[in-house]
Amino acid sequence: MTEYVQFLGFWTPGPVELIIILVIAVLLFGRRLPEIARGLGKSLTEFKKGVHEVEETKDELVNDVRKIGDEVTKEAKGAAGLDEPDDIMS
Repeated sequence: MTEYVQFLGFWTPGPVELIIILVIAVLLFGRRLPEIARGLGKSLTEFKKGVHEVEETKDELVNDVRKIGDEVTKEAKGAAGLDEPDDIMS
């Protein structure tokens, strides 16, 4: 039973295993490795741009909701007669 539990444990490659994996990757993808790395870099850049756009959109939506909330509050106070007069002199 303990052998089965040990078999299910995670395998973490050591330095020798990493070198072997790297050599196999170079043999398999040798000529295409720069293209793969370039594509991965472009994908990462596009992902970061997308995350930035989402953050900007979120900030814009939050500002819009706050403005609408302020307007609704002002209109509700005005309808209830609790608003402060804009111009006391008139």
